[in-house]
Order: sequence, then C-alpha cells, then structure tokens
Amino acid sequence: MEDKRPENRKKSPKICGTNYPLSISFIVVNEFCERFSYYGMKAVLTLYFIHYLHWSKNFSTAIYHAFSGLCYFTPVLGAIIADSWLGKFRTIIYLSIVYVIGHVVKSVGAIPDVGDSSVHIGLSMFGLILIAFGTGGIKPCVAAFGGDQFEEEHTEERRKFFSIFYMSINAGSVLSTLITPILRGDVQCFGGDCYALAFGVPAALMIIALVVFIAGSGLYRKSPPEGNVLLNVCKCIGFAISNRWSGSKKSPTWNHWLDWAEEKYSKGLIQEIKMVLRVLVLYIPLPMFWALFDQQGSRWTLQATRMNMDLGGGFIIKPDQMQMLNALLILVFIPIFDMGVYPLIRLCRINLTPLKKMAIGMILAALAFGAATVVEVNVIKTVVEPATAKECLLQVINLVDGDPVSVEITGHNIFSDKIESYKDPVEYTRLPLSDAHQVLPVNVSQYGVTHQCKLDANETITYSLILYSKDGIINCKQEEDNIIKSENGEAYIRFINTHPESMNITVGSANFFAPRNYGISETLKVERGTYMKVTCISETTTHYIELGLLDFGATYTFVIGRDAEKLKLHKIEDVNANNINIAWQIPQYVLITAGEVMFSITGLEFSYSQAPASMKSVLQAGWLLTVAFWIEFLLFAALLVAVSIIFSIMAHFYTYVDPDQLATLAKDDDNIVDLKEKEKENISMDNVPKSTKM
Repeated sequence: MEDKRPENRKKSPKICGTNYPLSISFIVVNEFCERFSYYGMKAVLTLYFIHYLHWSKNFSTAIYHAFSGLCYFTPVLGAIIADSWLGKFRTIIYLSIVYVIGHVVKSVGAIPDVGDSSVHIGLSMFGLILIAFGTGGIKPCVAAFGGDQFEEEHTEERRKFFSIFYMSINAGSVLSTLITPILRGDVQCFGGDCYALAFGVPAALMIIALVVFIAGSGLYRKSPPEGNVLLNVCKCIGFAISNRWSGSKKSPTWNHWLDWAEEKYSKGLIQEIKMVLRVLVLYIPLPMFWALFDQQGSRWTLQATRMNMDLGGGFIIKPDQMQMLNALLILVFIPIFDMGVYPLIRLCRINLTPLKKMAIGMILAALAFGAATVVEVNVIKTVVEPATAKECLLQVINLVDGDPVSVEITGHNIFSDKIESYKDPVEYTRLPLSDAHQVLPVNVSQYGVTHQCKLDANETITYSLILYSKDGIINCKQEEDNIIKSENGEAYIRFINTHPESMNITVGSANFFAPRNYGISETLKVERGTYMKVTCISETTTHYIELGLLDFGATYTFVIGRDAEKLKLHKIEDVNANNINIAWQIPQYVLITAGEVMFSITGLEFSYSQAPASMKSVLQAGWLLTVAFWIEFLLFAALLVAVSIIFSIMAHFYTYVDPDQLATLAKDDDNIVDLKEKEKENISMDNVPKSTKM
C-alpha cells in the first residue's frame, strides 16, 4: 500500500529549476479547456431558453440559477467520492466522461429536427443535469489535486499556483464568452441562430480537457483515498453529541463538545474535525457574494440588451459577450494585485489576512450592484411599461393636414393639448377601462368641427390611434403596437402608406407590404444600422428612400406620402432607442472583478491551507457549496454589506491553523497507529504460555 505520509510521496519533476511541479501544467491546461467548455455553454444559455425554447424571462432566469446552483451542490458528491473511494485522479476522469456526455446530449437537444419541443426540453434538461454533476463533481478535486502536487514547504508557490489556476479559469472564460455568442448569432444553421454549434464547440473542448489530463498521468502525485472520511466524520460527531447528551455520570469537563468522542475516536481525528467545522461555520454568510456574482449571466445580460451596444469605431458588442469583461479583467487584476496592491499594503505594515481580503471583496461586490442600480435607473427611462389589467396604452398619430387637432375620449380627459400634424406623438398614455374589453367614443375637433369615431380597446394591449382626412372628414384607424424591445439589439419598424398605390418595401432581410390609402404594414424587426437606399416598389415604378439610422431597441413608424414626383417619408419614433451606452456597465464589472480577486482566489487557497490532508477535497466542496445557495440589484447590495459586517466579526475571532501544525498532526496519527500496533503485539505475547517465552 502506498505510504500516505507527505514526506514519502512521489516527487514530480520541476519546471525549469523552479519549485513548481511539471504536473501542474497539465492541470492548468485541463482547467482552461474545461472552463471554456462550461462558460461557453453558459454564455448563451439564458438566450437559448428565451428564444429557442420560448420560455419567459423570469422562468429562464429561474432555470439558469437552478442549474448554477446544482453545479455548486454537486461538489460535495465529488469530494466524497474522491476522498472516500476513488481518489482525486480517478474521480476527475470518471466524472469528466459524464461531463462530456452531458455536453453531447445538450448539443443534440439544440438541433431543430430532433423531435418536437418536448424532446428538445427533455434532452436539454438531461444534458444540463449531467453537466452539473460532471463540472460540480470534478471542481473540488481539480483544485485540491493541483495543491497536492506541491511539497509542504513550498507554501508560497502553492499560493501563487491558485492564482495561476484562477487565471486559467478566466482565460477559458474570456475566449468562450467571446466565441460562443458569435457561433450562436453570426453562424446560421437550420434557418436560424446556431445553438447546436454554440453548444457543440464547448463539448469538443471538454473532450480535449479530458485527454490533456490523462496525458499527464505519469507525472502526478496521487494520494490514495483515506477511506470513507465523511462517514467517519459523521459518526464521530454523532457519537460526541450522543455521549454529551446521554446523561453520562462521569461528566468530565471538556473544552469542546467534540471532545466527548475521545472515548472512541483518536484525538487527531477530533482535532481535524474541529478545524473543518470552524471553517465551515465561517462560510455560512458567504453565499450572498455568489448570489450577486452570478447575476452577470442573467440580470446584467438582460440589462445589456436594453443598452446601446455601439462602442464606437464600428465595434458592436453582443449583450451576452459583455460577460467576458469579468474574465478579461481577472487576467489583468491578478498580477496587479499579486505584484502591486498586496506588496504595497505590506509596505504600509497593514496585516491583510485572507479573511480580511474576503470581507473587502464582499464590500466591493456590493458597490458593484450599487453601480448597476444607477445604470438600471437610467436604462428603464427608455422602456415603455406594458399596460396592466383594466387599462390599455394609447398614442395618437395625427396625419391630418392643417391646424392641430384636439382629441377627447368620452369619460377620459387624457389628451389635454392639441396634437400637431405629422409630429412625433406624445408618450403612450394609460387609458383606464371599466372592463377587460370596452368600446369608447372618440371626438376629434379641428377648425371648430367635431368628428366622431370609436376605439375598440382591450386591457393590457397597446394601440396607436391614427387620424387621417378623407373627403374632408377626419377618420380614425386603430393599430395594435409593439412596445417590447428586442433583446438582440434590432429595431422594429412599420410603414403607413398614404400614397394611392400599394408599396412593397425591402429593408435588409425584411419585406414589408403597405396597402394604398393609409394602409399599414406588418411590424417587423431589422438589424440595427443606417439605411440610406431602401427599395420601395409601387404599382407603377421603383423608388429609393432613406430611413437613416435604425437604432438599438427602438420602434419606428414611417409615413409614406408624395411630394411632387417623389415619395416623401416622415419618421416617427414610437419607442425610444437605447440611449445608455454599454460602456456604463464597465464600472460595475470592474468593482465585482476586484471583489472576486480578493474573495474567490483567497477562498480557494484558504480552504486548501486550513484543511487536514484527509479532508482537502471535502473542504474545497464546502467552499464551492457557498456558491450554491441563493433575488435584485439594490437589495443584493444592501444584503451583502450586512453579510460582510457579520463575516468580518466572525473572522475577527478565527484563529488560523499553521500548515506545520497539520503536518505534526499527521505524524502524531502515524505514531498513534504504531503504538496501537505495539500494544497488540504485547497483548498477544502476554497470552503465550510462559514456558514458551524466550
């Protein structure tokens, strides 16, 4: 059996004469590919739910977070398997195979020709479950396995390894969040966005990750499993509690409630459990950080869809690509913090312990959501809130030449000002209804003459009431409007044709038909851009019209008329374009990334350094489990500030474990085992008849 003592384990070859084992290069490359696989798939997941499976935003967000939560619950399972049965190396290999199968199933589920919608949903959910078990199961093992490659005395190299390890995570994330949205949106397959390819490429990267990890097999230091560690821990805790509350007559005075287990379990095991429990109790407030952090893939992405994504110079970013900024900033911030910020703090003689770093990281994340709140307040100014029950939304478009008109809807004096001809309508007005459906009389006055028409209104619907003149009489035409902004940055447009001939209009890939004499075309979405020469074919000739800039998220109505021999075009902006630039999200990404550097990397190294050798994967899983427990911008920020204060108080009373103490405990356990063996030998000798003793 392999010797479990650290000093007798296999020593891996070093990288270029340093104290860094060559084996960690395979682990780092494996982590890069695996994270590319995971984040690449996750970058397009919310939009896949909304646009491919046609789920609502709220339901899509709920499923997204449920999947994320499962990915961080399953590390406990992986840690138990690794520390108790298979060891870290074989656990990583077996669960990586599960991971690959999950990716393949997810990709197949995104192929349109594979069954009906229930089949797509079933395959997608089954694939996500397998991915969650795969990625979660290997997560605590890979980090702990990397730490195992270092000798005990190389603590500084091991600390820097966790920074390099975290950089590989984010390097994979940067490339994947840049590439997979392009595969989704810019590559067309099966007549639409190519989600099958966007999920297929991450599947290929996961296969590469598995191959690379296996390739380094001969270099790894592989600690064998310690037996059913978690079961022994649970039994020890159970025995201590039972013994403490059983009403024992001896009633010894113990310093800790776990000491009541000394009658049955070794002091070394009890001390190790104390260490783990002290750290796990410290982790209780931490899930709030991850609840904020994970909003980048849902709420922050949805916020980006309502912003202007033109960064200038012709560079247009997709809303789901903005997530790559976090990973990109990680690559910049880690060396800045390691070589600049932390040494500067030490020069100032400030003792910045790991737990203090984590508390500061939480405060920075709270500030990030404060910044996100400021952005959101301005973003929603361009959004038209839909009508609720017992009301509809209404705007009036006046196409009547001459003096302004006044509009009165019986029982509702909502249009108090006169409405000028061919001017942008006033903002959508909320029109109260007495029932779910109501027909309302409308009086339109011009030059002292009142014309009557009707509005056939339904609750929650948005309408345009279009006024036009025919044979000296003002007529009304109502049209149902679209006020929901496109989540991919397109603009919505329609045409009102006042010309006596019907019109066929081609804008990009969209084709519109506008009937003659105030006919209205269908409302369609077109790519954001400037359209200077649009083909407009009437019944007798071909015209070219200029639409100008059709901006992100806007809805436009174009009125086609005739001026002499040319077509005259009037542009109305029904729903405002997204006027808050995506660059305003940068401060919130900077703050949350700085918080992540101080919180997450420190937490990884802290979890490894404070764990006894037999429970390193278990404590890594405990750290990752804080991500799994999970609401909105300002509320999150306030909660995290409160949590950071609680955490700081708890951290103040925590006593750090010296790594040398862990090594001493391991040696003490070995000595205890040797003493027990000698006692067994003495007992057996005592049972031998005296005449046979030598």
